[in-house]
Amino acid sequence: MELEDKVILITGASSGIGKAVALALSHKHNHIVITARRKELLADVAESIQKNGSEALAVAGDALDEEQAARVVREAADRFGRIDIALLNIGAGPSLNTATALPLDIKQNMRINYDSMINFFCPMVRQMKTQDGGGVIANTNSLAGFQGMPTQGQYSAAKAACRIFLDTARIELKPFNIRILTLCPGFVVTERNKQRGIPKSLTMTLGQAAGYILKALKNETREYLFPPLLRNIVTIGKALPQPVREKILAKMATSD
Repeated sequence: MELEDKVILITGASSGIGKAVALALSHKHNHIVITARRKELLADVAESIQKNGSEALAVAGDALDEEQAARVVREAADRFGRIDIALLNIGAGPSLNTATALPLDIKQNMRINYDSMINFFCPMVRQMKTQDGGGVIANTNSLAGFQGMPTQGQYSAAKAACRIFLDTARIELKPFNIRILTLCPGFVVTERNKQRGIPKSLTMTLGQAAGYILKALKNETREYLFPPLLRNIVTIGKALPQPVREKILAKMATSD
């Protein structure tokens, strides 16, 4: 799909990857709907989008609220008549150790990563089923969703749940021409990653991550793992016997 003159909805767009993708798309004369909880930051992003030559609609809302998520989709469709692409981009992965974690903390992380996606996914499907040509629903997932990682078990589990759900949806929604993409980045440069001492060779800038995502959206890549180096590491790791993987991951946990 060409990424010009399209109606594109991006969740979690007030900062991070969502903001970077919105700004990258804003140079291509699109109609961009952005949503997140922080109204003031959304307004700043919307202003930048419009300066870059695209139309912006900022709708503040909490993705954990089903009604608010549905309202965002409805307002987008009412304004522009359709939604060609939805990038469901909300997620967070604070470190938790299963030896000390509380049930509430684990379940809340599942809500942030999984429930927030579902709350937008369902109304998006309803909308796209009414459209000529269907549409694309993409989820910003994670390479962590392919393997339980030390101190990231709850995050890995939530991202894996999203990925498996979307594998099913891809099959079921094909008759409606609704295409499902799962986008799995590795480490994106943040202050948190810097503090963890992740090697620079394994990280991406926000601009690089946005570039990979735009490439996946344009090519409608069903499952896109990036950057290439980490994709290869994950692929090799999946092929290793489970005991070997566990030893490697245990060493990583000890080094942290």
